[in-house]
Amino acid sequence: MKNPSKTDWKRLDSMKEDDINYDDIPELSADFFEKAELKLPSKKSITLRVDGDVLEWFKSQGQGYQTRINKLLRKYMEHQQTD
Repeated sequence: MKNPSKTDWKRLDSMKEDDINYDDIPELSADFFEKAELKLPSKKSITLRVDGDVLEWFKSQGQGYQTRINKLLRKYMEHQQTD
């Protein structure tokens, strides 16, 4: 990782819900949820040539291998956009 996180993840994981201060976060009103829209990226069907062993490894992880490949490609894309 080029920029390691400075977050103390162990401390955060050990916190209880009551230890978290939400005072600086405005409460969301019913109006917010009435106007909210869920927008998911559209999926496109493509043909992608990958090495056989790579495909077999993803398939060996079980159902949903295409979704996992997409998630991996998305993470790579997002990482490249932050550089």
